[in-house]
Amino acid sequence: MSPRALGLLAAIAVVAYGLDQGTKYLVTTNLAVNETVPVLGEILQLHYVTNPGAAFSFATGFTWVLSIVAIGAIVFIIGFAPRIRSLRWATMFGLVLAGAFGNVTDRLTRPPGFGVGHVIDFIQVWGFPAIFNVADIAIVSAMGLFLLLSLRNVGLDGVRRTDDAGGTDDPEKASADAPSTP
Repeated sequence: MSPRALGLLAAIAVVAYGLDQGTKYLVTTNLAVNETVPVLGEILQLHYVTNPGAAFSFATGFTWVLSIVAIGAIVFIIGFAPRIRSLRWATMFGLVLAGAFGNVTDRLTRPPGFGVGHVIDFIQVWGFPAIFNVADIAIVSAMGLFLLLSLRNVGLDGVRRTDDAGGTDDPEKASADAPSTP
């Protein structure tokens, strides 16, 4: 277990979750549903909507399934977290944890009821076909980081593998693994 990686994962999850829930609180207490407030003209607007489904209102009749999937992801990440040694992977998992927990909080606590509550979305960007929230930003950022780390072959230990034999491009790690000559 890496205390630094685990601490970073937890800190990112707490901060991102707090930002998500804090912004949702501000929106729900200051705007009416379907109200729009320009921030940067039409380029960036606050547009308060409730979303009964996933991204792009996909799976609107299956909110309870989305709740179960999100809870499963949260349980998996919490159980898997002690295996992470890399700060980059800890960042990625912290963002996913915050995003899943932020949206499942809405599904469990908001109308119309437990497990089927609607997610609060409010960020609208000109030319983008969906309205989203901070939890969604965390999840999408995490997926971008996941792709980068995977394409670069960075393991959960933070070591970049350069071949199928498990080689590394880290000179210190490579010299430590090299056979010694008498």
